Parts: sequence; C-alpha cells; structure tokens
Amino acid sequence: MTARPVKNTDIDHDAWAARLRDAYRGGSIPPLRDVVPHASVDDAYAIQAANTAFWLSQGRRRRGAKIGLTAKTVQAQLGVDQPDFGVLFEDMEVADGETVAAGRLIQPKIEAEVAFTLARTPDTTDFDTLGASVAYAQAALEIVDSRIADWNIGIVDTVADNASSALFVLGRKRVPLSALDLRLCGMTLEKNGAIASVGVGAACLGNPLTALAWLADMMASVGEPLREGDVILSGALGPMVTATPGSAFTAAIAGLGEVSARFEA
Repeated sequence: MTARPVKNTDIDHDAWAARLRDAYRGGSIPPLRDVVPHASVDDAYAIQAANTAFWLSQGRRRRGAKIGLTAKTVQAQLGVDQPDFGVLFEDMEVADGETVAAGRLIQPKIEAEVAFTLARTPDTTDFDTLGASVAYAQAALEIVDSRIADWNIGIVDTVADNASSALFVLGRKRVPLSALDLRLCGMTLEKNGAIASVGVGAACLGNPLTALAWLADMMASVGEPLREGDVILSGALGPMVTATPGSAFTAAIAGLGEVSARFEA
C-alpha cells in the first residue's frame, strides 16, 4: 500500500465537511483543490471521516464500502497510483428495478460492478484464501454523483466527497465465488436498450478480488476493519455513463445475471 501524505493542520476539515454536506441540498461547489491547493489526500480522507461521523451521529447506518479509481487509465488521469474508498450507508441502496426520483441527485452517472457480501473480515495476507471471506457475489450498479461542479475533480476532491458516491443497486442473484472466474466476467451496460458500456472483471485492478484485498488492508490500517455482512462495491468494470432523466439501465455480468435501475423523467 502506498503511504498517504500527512494532514495539514491549517485546513479546517470540519468546515469543508460541512460545505460538502450543504452541497447535497444546495448544489455543487467549486473544487477543493482550487481553493486549498496544498490539501493532501490525507486531508481529503479526514474530511470524508468528519462527514461519516456526522452522518452516523444523525442516525444513518453503515452498510459497507465502495472502491473507486480501480481503472489504471483513471488513476493516470488523476495522478494517483492506487484506488480510493468511500462509505456506503443503508439509505443509499436502491432496489433492483426501482426508479430514482427526479431531483434526488445532482449530476449522476452510472457504472456496473461486482459486489461482494462478506462472511467475515478478509485475510489480505493470503490472496488465495481471500475469497473465503466472501459469502457471495452479485451484479451491481453504482450510481455515482459529485458535489463538485461539472465533475471537475482531482483525487482530493473525490476522496473528500466520499469517493463521489451516491446510490447503489444489487442484483437478485447471489453466486458463490467457486462458481465464477471474476477476471473473465464480461459486462454489458445498456441505456434505453442500447449498449452504452462494456467491460470485464480484469478491468478492475486485474481482478475484483485484488480491489477487495486493497480495501481490506486500507480499512484495517485506519482502524475500521471490514466486517461480516458488509457490502463491498469493488469498482467499475467499464466506463461510466451519464444518467439522464427518463433513462433506464440494465447491466448484465457473466455468471452474475442482470441488475437494473431507472431515472424519473
């Protein structure tokens, strides 16, 4: 795991956390990196953690975690050499096939992923046994959003903004890992019946389990180890697609079946 930079003591992490929370209701804000150019990735995680603590204090319940920046091309674009992570809350889950209400999100995009539900805390010291920590896998849609204007994000912006998270949808089919070759799971994502994105499991750090191992290591290092029952979104298998009002999406992942979502006109 690459070491993260040290937090800057002159940055008010709580104030930036509040600005991002306000953006959920009041609309997007300028990039953090433009206003505080010396902010580090550790500052961004401190802002994310401040909002996580706030939301938990308000009664939201943790559901798991999401992994972002698993594509090498996106890492290169943002100038990083590792993924990032954000927190999933129970109220972020949308039922398979459900319609997302108009106005709920600011500038949503959607991507298809493999989701894991954990049977226990993963052992990242032995990749061969990592899969034993997974109860089952599902096809998933992650609906991402950004509180940063025009998706003009760098690594600090997206990490602070809970890894640009919004909602997620889990497919109904639950499959044990023994029945899958995750590297070769082909994916197609259709928008209004036309193919909008294609990909494969190997696009996610070579294997979605590699992403899970990275996350388990990272979460253990910050004192928040993954737990039994956690849902983990392992990262996109193909390019994200803009979710326009009135659009309908269905993702099919080989071996995992289909999962769908709609957006109100």
